[in-house]
Amino acid sequence: MAGTDEDVVTVEDDALYVLTAILLTPANFPSVLGDDYPAACAALELAPLVDGYGLVLGQDSEGARWTVVVDDVSLVAVAISSWDCGMEYDLSPDERSVVTALPGWPLAVAVAAPGVPAPHDPPPELTDRAPLVPPDTTSWGPAQRRLGADEIALQWAAWRAQIDEAFSAPPGARTAADDSGTAGETPGAEEDTPPGAAVTEAERVHGDAGAPAGSEARTAPGSRSREIRRVLAEARAYVDTPPPLGRVRSSFASDDARTLRADGPGWSLVARTDDMAFLLLDDEPGEVLPVGRGPELPDLLEALDKMAVRPA
Repeated sequence: MAGTDEDVVTVEDDALYVLTAILLTPANFPSVLGDDYPAACAALELAPLVDGYGLVLGQDSEGARWTVVVDDVSLVAVAISSWDCGMEYDLSPDERSVVTALPGWPLAVAVAAPGVPAPHDPPPELTDRAPLVPPDTTSWGPAQRRLGADEIALQWAAWRAQIDEAFSAPPGARTAADDSGTAGETPGAEEDTPPGAAVTEAERVHGDAGAPAGSEARTAPGSRSREIRRVLAEARAYVDTPPPLGRVRSSFASDDARTLRADGPGWSLVARTDDMAFLLLDDEPGEVLPVGRGPELPDLLEALDKMAVRPA
């Protein structure tokens, strides 16, 4: 998702060469900024407007990184959709739509504007606040936990296939997922976590939570099983006591299903309404804990989907 070298916004009497853009709305905001929409806005010192914002990331003529906040959400949404389809789109918001310009970028951007110095933070004399910086992916914390849940939502089929592989393998056998070293690992996972260890653990947790037909149910370790039940109870409480806007989001998935994203203190959940769920916890660095459908999960997911925020 990237703009073209003709996309220019004026910032502090200088040209900003647009590289990419992000939506900041109740239904679609960078999870790295917070567990919910108000928290994401607070991280950027913005009021949580109902209609949201567009975040335009680019460089000025000196190469400095800037995040320009605009209130023309529709314009930014059209630009993002066009770029996702491989089409060019001139994202040049009107100056009257600019809310503020923040130094730095909240997310890592892999491209740079041609013909200007390499990306760097603006000098202190140009701004009265510390530059935004992407999260540190070498350590585990709330931002990495939420990024991991985002990645699972994007790559649902691949993660779901790994669970099927784990259950189809004979007890104690290594699976293809083990050999690839990707199963159960998320951004920021500890380097000393053995490849595939989370898949082995996942089998036990998944079995305890409601294993698929024909699989061998195993009992999860007590402390982890209690943590999973605690998180599911907190998610269930959202149905009766609505959480801050954006804590539960619902987006399109295939086969008339929906993809759910929910967050809470120290946990993130990603699920499909017609399938299972995955949990990530602050207290379990790099681990992905599958939760099988069982008798209770379908009703919980249906209830969460009904009260979730959806893209317009």
